Amino acid sequence: MFEIHEECGVFGIFAPQKQDVASTAYYALFALQHRGQESAGIVVNDDGVFRTYKDAGLVNDVFSAEVLKKLGEGNMAIGHVRYSTTGSGGRENAQPIVVNHLKGNMALAHNGNLVNASELRDELENDGSIFHSTSDSEVISYIITKERVKRNSIEEAVLAAMDRLKGAYSFLVMSPSKLIAARDPLGFHPLCFGQREDGAYVVASESCALDSVGASLVRELDPGEMLVFTKDGIFFDRSHCGREKHLCVFEYLYIARPDSVIEGCSVHEARKQAGRFLAGQYKIDADIVVGVPDSGLDAAYGYAEASGIPYGIGFIKNKYIGRTFIAPVQAAREDRVRIKLNVLKSAIAGKRVIMVDDSIVRGTTCARIVHMLRNAGAREVHVLSSAPAFLNPCYYGTDIDSRENLIACHHTADEIAKIIGADSVGYLDLSKVAYLTGGDGTGFCTACFDGNYPTEEPKQSAKSRFERWERPISENPKYRK
Repeated sequence: MFEIHEECGVFGIFAPQKQDVASTAYYALFALQHRGQESAGIVVNDDGVFRTYKDAGLVNDVFSAEVLKKLGEGNMAIGHVRYSTTGSGGRENAQPIVVNHLKGNMALAHNGNLVNASELRDELENDGSIFHSTSDSEVISYIITKERVKRNSIEEAVLAAMDRLKGAYSFLVMSPSKLIAARDPLGFHPLCFGQREDGAYVVASESCALDSVGASLVRELDPGEMLVFTKDGIFFDRSHCGREKHLCVFEYLYIARPDSVIEGCSVHEARKQAGRFLAGQYKIDADIVVGVPDSGLDAAYGYAEASGIPYGIGFIKNKYIGRTFIAPVQAAREDRVRIKLNVLKSAIAGKRVIMVDDSIVRGTTCARIVHMLRNAGAREVHVLSSAPAFLNPCYYGTDIDSRENLIACHHTADEIAKIIGADSVGYLDLSKVAYLTGGDGTGFCTACFDGNYPTEEPKQSAKSRFERWERPISENPKYRK
């Protein structure tokens, strides 16, 4: 773990008439690229015939004009961008997952992590299921498929599967005639739907994807809700609704795009509010406030606005390189930090700088950026995190799977300042984080900060919990004598 890694992004379209749904999905996945940069995929439904393409890489690398042409027109499509919170990042784990079963075919795109995935997978394997990937999304596809064989409709199968799934999931299921969207009963991750002027309905992880394809936001799915899009209209089921909501607060702090709106609140405004809270906590005598692109910019602006210290552009970001975590080894990641960001020396030289970042996880990236500011002539560097200190693993989709790598678990803020070369380090107060959206402070999951998990903790929580099958059989503990 080098820095915080995103979750995944899902998109679906149900059109009243046949059209170029592949290109629509492509543009939407571009808008969701920030949620996953390891692989991308699209499945087009053309009157029950599924055409699929997925591969490792960024959206623009995976889908050429020729590939999109081959996917062609249809009346439905679902798409997915992935970061591997569970399972390796290879092509075998790319989504959507397509299943051909006794009653037809089905495609699934999933965002989130299950806490009972290991138990479900063991059960399925004991029943003879053969897995081709190491992601828990394939577990969901098998559970739905098993239920579908026994039931009269795909929506009944999805509802039955929801009875068995525990943890975080916002997923899309496409059958030959229906598009289904479902969100887990605790509502860990966002899922919204909208409509275009041509009558097409679209579903996405974030509203920015709706904007990119010319759709107007209708509303968010409620936690536990299932929507079914058919040629006869939209149907919904709320039989899994009613539990206390636990939306991941890190969606506002880091994961979502600033132009997205989640449950009525602008992500941009929530991040500015985090900066204002920081200004109330830390009265620092400085000359300039700068943000680390991209997630730290809004919080830096909020701090400057509340403190009266001028806001400035401290970094120039290379727009043609992805986030640093997608590099396969740490040496490559460190190289990418250098070419991804450059300090604007004329704005920094000789000044006392407040640097606002979205989080401090391991401290490696932060130390490198502080070093860059020092080399540019900064007299002082004060580092503020618009998130509280990470002290616990996340089991619901953000890639924090071990306390071992969390710097705040082992050092105080003063010690961290010395480690990363800063004059001071400060975190957003945990008591403030649930008020970023202007609400009553309820309805969020903050377990990565305070350890209050809204579900049972998984028996196997490591990112590689399914990867025992990727080792030689002689190395598999299950078969050791």
